[in-house]
Amino acid sequence: MTNTDMTDVPDISVDWYHDIVDFADATPQPVHWFATHFTEGGILLLGLLLVLAAATRLLGRDIRGRALALAAPVSVLLAYGGSEGLKDVIAEDRPCRSPADLVIVAAHCPPAGDWSFPSNHATIAGALAAATLLLHRRIGLVAAPLALLAALSRTFIGVHYPHDVAAGLLLGALVGTLVTPLAARPLAEALRWRVRRAARPLTHPARR
Repeated sequence: MTNTDMTDVPDISVDWYHDIVDFADATPQPVHWFATHFTEGGILLLGLLLVLAAATRLLGRDIRGRALALAAPVSVLLAYGGSEGLKDVIAEDRPCRSPADLVIVAAHCPPAGDWSFPSNHATIAGALAAATLLLHRRIGLVAAPLALLAALSRTFIGVHYPHDVAAGLLLGALVGTLVTPLAARPLAEALRWRVRRAARPLTHPARR
């Protein structure tokens, strides 16, 4: 790894990062294996929960519910795009690339140019959980703590500072909460128009 200065990174986040990765390094190897795989698998689980929550709305008769289900993936994609844009603007290097003697649980540190702030994984997790909560309260209450664990796992394995995942979670949750209902409005109007059109009686030209 290369040595770089931890400039513009809050001291408290650096301290927490070292405390967390030191604790992670002291845990048994099976924990390392689980954490390394959970950091990706957690996002997949959240995606499945969103699909399940969306299915309950799509199978119902409520037009607004159907529109929310269709809009939810849009909010997740926008949250991801926003996090990518912030990464390029802020260009904060990964913590695992800073101290040469740091031991991390992750199999490898992302390469230079794959910036740290905010965490894409945390952003996606926050957006998925927020959208799921809008669609189905009970499923959302399962998704919320899972999103928190998925985000924290990024610091546990050593590839993000705590403030990276906190900002990512907040960004994803805000976008998921605000954009989903906004995007659902035009979709709901389109669905209502289709229903009205389908309900119109068929007219035949008068016979001569």
